[in-house]
Amino acid sequence: MKIITATRELAAFCQRAHECAYVTIDTEFERERTYFAKLCLIQMALPSRGPEDAVLIDPIQGNVNLAPFYAILQSESVIKVMHAARQDIEIFFEDSGRIPRRIYDTQVAAMICGYGDQRGYADLVKTICGMTISKSSRNTNWSRRPLDGRQKLYALGDVTHLRDIYEYLDSKIRQMGREEWGAEEMRALTDPETYVNHPEDAWRRLKHGKASSEYLSVLRELAAFRENQAKSGNIQRGRVLKDEVLLELASSKPLSIQEIGRSRLIPKRACGGQIAEGILKAVRAGIDCPPELHPRTGSAMADSRQSNSALADLLRVLLKAKAEEYGVSARLVAKTADINALSEGKRNLAVLRGWRMEVFGRDALRICDGKSALVAREGEVVMVDL
Repeated sequence: MKIITATRELAAFCQRAHECAYVTIDTEFERERTYFAKLCLIQMALPSRGPEDAVLIDPIQGNVNLAPFYAILQSESVIKVMHAARQDIEIFFEDSGRIPRRIYDTQVAAMICGYGDQRGYADLVKTICGMTISKSSRNTNWSRRPLDGRQKLYALGDVTHLRDIYEYLDSKIRQMGREEWGAEEMRALTDPETYVNHPEDAWRRLKHGKASSEYLSVLRELAAFRENQAKSGNIQRGRVLKDEVLLELASSKPLSIQEIGRSRLIPKRACGGQIAEGILKAVRAGIDCPPELHPRTGSAMADSRQSNSALADLLRVLLKAKAEEYGVSARLVAKTADINALSEGKRNLAVLRGWRMEVFGRDALRICDGKSALVAREGEVVMVDL
C-alpha cells in the first residue's frame, strides 16, 4: 500500500495517470471547527489493478506539493471519477482556485440508471461489486497521524471499488443510450457558481417558518454578517452565532448593545466588540431595506403553494409515472421545488431543458396548460389529450 508524501513521488504517479482514460479519486477531510474544509488525505487509483496502481496522497505528513495532482484535475484527456463529487470538487476549488474538468459522478450515474435516489458508495459496492465495506474506520479523525493499516485500507477502498462501479455504470448508460443525460449532469457539476457561497443567500438555510418580510430582511442581513465573519476567520458559523441566536435577533431587532444583552440566548461575547457592532449594523440594514427588496415571505410562499396544491399533486403523480417508465430516479428528474415552481406558473426552470424536458417537462407543461389529463388504465397512469 503506497503512501505518497513527497512531490517527486506524486509527480511520477501523476505522469502515469496522464496516460490513462480515467482515474478514480476520493478525499478525506475535516471541518468540524472550521469554515473551510481541511484536506487530510487524497485517494487515487488508475484503471489497472496492480499493487502500485492505487495510492494514498498525504498532504499533512511529509512535504508534498499538490501541483501534479491538480494538473490531472485540469486534464481534458483524463476522466476524473468520484462518488458524490460535490464536496470533493468544492475542496479542490477552494484549495486550487480552479474547478476540475471532465468529472464523472457515479452517484449521479446510478440515479440515471435507476438505482434510486442518492445511493451511497457502500451500497453500490454491495449491489454492483458484491462486496461489503467495513464500517470500522468510518468515524476516523483523518487529520491525526499516523494512520493505522485498517484506516489506510478503508481509505483505499474508496477508489479501488470505484473503478468497477464506474465501468459498470458507464457501460449501462451507453447501452441505454443516455450518454447525453450523463454529460449534461456532469457539466452542471463543473459550473463554478455551484460552489460559490453568496452571503446574501445564507438566510435560506435557516428554518424560520412563517415570518414578516421585515423579519426576513433583518435575518438576511444577520446571516450574511455571520457568513462573512465565519469565512474571514475560518471558523464554523455556529462559533460566530448559533442559528437560534440569529432567529432571536431577527425577532427582537436590537438597536443598541443594551438591547442585545436582554436575550438569554445571546452569548456574552456578542454583547460587545466586533460581533455586537456587526449585529447592530445588520439589524439596521434589514430595517432600512425598502419593502420591495425584502425577501419573499414564508407566508406568501405557503399561500402560493396552497393555491396550486392540486396541480402540484398531479405533477407529482406524473413524475412518479415517468420515472418508472424511463427507469430513472424521480429526484434526479425533478425536485419538490421544481414541482412547486411549475405549479405556480414559473417556466425558466432546469426541468424544462435538456433531457428532463423530454422525459417529464413536455408532458408536465401539457398538464399545466390544461391540454392533457392523467387517467388510470389497467393499473397504470397514462396521459390523455383533452
